[in-house]
Amino acid sequence: MTTPKIRLIGRLQVDIAEIAAFLKDQNLEWRRTPGATIPEELVEVAGRICYMSFGSAQSPRTNRDFIMNLITQGHESVLEHASWTFLITNISRAFTHQLVRHRVGFAFSQLSQQYHDERDAEFVMPAHLESFPEAKEAWEKAIRTTLQAYSSINALLSQNGGPMSEDLEKRELTRAIRSAARSVLPNATETKIVMSANARALRHFFQVRGTIPGDIEMRLVAAELLSIVANEAPSIFLDFRIDHLLDGSPIIRRHRST
Repeated sequence: MTTPKIRLIGRLQVDIAEIAAFLKDQNLEWRRTPGATIPEELVEVAGRICYMSFGSAQSPRTNRDFIMNLITQGHESVLEHASWTFLITNISRAFTHQLVRHRVGFAFSQLSQQYHDERDAEFVMPAHLESFPEAKEAWEKAIRTTLQAYSSINALLSQNGGPMSEDLEKRELTRAIRSAARSVLPNATETKIVMSANARALRHFFQVRGTIPGDIEMRLVAAELLSIVANEAPSIFLDFRIDHLLDGSPIIRRHRST
């Protein structure tokens, strides 16, 4: 498997009626931009609260212009209020080892190799190996060997847990056995991860991870994430676009917004 699969499984909710009630208490009104999405409106409201720029103090800027002005000025903290949750599959643990280094503005829940039996694991082959048959063959041989080793270790320790079987409850014994067996699994092992991230964190992720030519798996994930959130909140990600390298794989570029 070489194509990541990303499902958007969580969106924020905004109570427009409560915002309106607050503004009514303040004898203010908010001129909303037709067509603005929920995340875009939340960012605008958060930004306007900083200055109470409603009513007569509200500029003629559209929601799009308001957000892009915040980004241009470097005032991106209000973007943290917009967030999404994704389920990402068909990705390698090599990829997630890098992904989970992004901590600020992110939350992760990943498939555990201590509790999940990996004897039927699948693996993610680096895409560029397709062009090198001998390298691909070596990769496939290594995968078969490590998977066989995993199964053997699991079976042998399950048959005779040794001294640790006397000290551990069944649940913990299973954890110990799978912990030993997983030590031979490669970075290519397929995994699943739930990731929540806010708009500011995603913008940073796109800028530092989606632009690396030598990491195709990272670029594939970043480009798919950008496609999803750009549809959810176009104004927040207006200054990013997806280009393609000569091999057809995506790469993210940041451009000056207009």
